[in-house]
Amino acid sequence: MHIFSSETVLSENQQITHPVLNAAQVFLDIKREDQLHKEISGNKFRKLKYNLIEAKKQGYATMLTFGGAFSNHIAATAAAGKMVGLQTIGVIRGDELDKNLEKTLTQNDTLRFAFSAGMQLKFVARKLYSNKTSSVFLDELKNEFGTYYLIPEGGTNDLAIKGCEEIVTTQDDTYDVICCAVGTGGTISGIINSTKKHQKVLGFPALKGDFLSEEIKKYTSKTNWKLIHDYHFGGYGKVNQDLIEFINTFKDQQHIPLDPVYTGKMLFGIFDMVKNGVFPKNTRILAVHTGGLQGIAGMNKKLVKKRLPLLTI
Repeated sequence: MHIFSSETVLSENQQITHPVLNAAQVFLDIKREDQLHKEISGNKFRKLKYNLIEAKKQGYATMLTFGGAFSNHIAATAAAGKMVGLQTIGVIRGDELDKNLEKTLTQNDTLRFAFSAGMQLKFVARKLYSNKTSSVFLDELKNEFGTYYLIPEGGTNDLAIKGCEEIVTTQDDTYDVICCAVGTGGTISGIINSTKKHQKVLGFPALKGDFLSEEIKKYTSKTNWKLIHDYHFGGYGKVNQDLIEFINTFKDQQHIPLDPVYTGKMLFGIFDMVKNGVFPKNTRILAVHTGGLQGIAGMNKKLVKKRLPLLTI
């Protein structure tokens, strides 16, 4: 089977055993979406799947997308483009990174990987980057690079939602609660669309702010979901020693690596909620591991500067 055929790809649900869960009589499984592919894992696999199929169907030779210097989406798009024979262009936030590209690639694992996969990197000033959805800016990019298939920052569009609707399948009907980390809102929207009436979806935003609710409502009409805003640790990409220790201990005990930006915060939140008796006895929880492990190396470089413990890889 071709990795990006229209067939549904299933991931394994791994049972978690832990004293906190036993004491609360709550059951937790993790959907190992991070194991779908070594370089295009988790929700990025799902979001890119139908976009790649559509780009090839329409005869595009190039895909263009946007992202920050440590973006999971940038790395996954570069790898996916190489795999299916499409040229890729990454418009990267921060023109200061282009002043010494060789140094940037030496110090940044994400951009070095994307570059090695054949992605052409275009660094733009942060103020200009904020215009990434404007037609004028997109037309300027077409004048520079020619015709391209556009994938938005983070990868969320209608085709991405379609892919994310395949995360939860009929094999998951026995779960009462499905948990998911939230970035742009695309992954959780697809999950919500695939849930049954008896199921509730809890989203754990990695960003501060209430704007995500309106984004999610663009892609789903269901109301069986709620965002939990208590575990963003100060905002996107922010961590502290408690989170680092939780992630490292979880990996040591469960043999499952967690990323510090998304899934690590979600699991920290789930365990805290279980400790506080939020879930009734015999609740069956499914937590979706959305990947993002490539970002650990970059985070560790930040942790060294902050003199915090490193994440184990």
